[in-house]
Amino acid sequence: MSLYDPSNPVVALCAEGMQHEGEPPKARACFERAWAARVNDFDASIAAHYLARHQATPAETLRWNAIAMHHAEQLPAEQAVQLLPSLCLNLGDSYASVGRLAEAEIMIERALEALSALPPDGYGEFVRGGVERLRDRVAAARGSTLMV
Repeated sequence: MSLYDPSNPVVALCAEGMQHEGEPPKARACFERAWAARVNDFDASIAAHYLARHQATPAETLRWNAIAMHHAEQLPAEQAVQLLPSLCLNLGDSYASVGRLAEAEIMIERALEALSALPPDGYGEFVRGGVERLRDRVAAARGSTLMV
């Protein structure tokens, strides 16, 4: 199954939600419908990933990012490989946002290990840059240089 398979109803709903990112209630409604339409761990991981972006508090965002990661970890490696860099980045960011820096560091390490699965395109560079910024943010919060 392609990550962006438009015949997958959950992927289609998430794509629709992304078109409404400037209108959070509309976007969230699409992502909630995607969550309700999930039929497997792949669907659940994708829907939770997008729902995490539309939560009211850092704790709620962390919860949905953890759900997304949990479902991705249930997938066969070949299906999860391209999801993991972004999911690790987002979960690490959530951990950092709630002050759980040790867990953020673990997610940074996992993201760095997973980055090789991404092609050297715009999306891959976007995720790589996000991991670098998160690493710097956590290092600054720790008051030192994080070596990974």
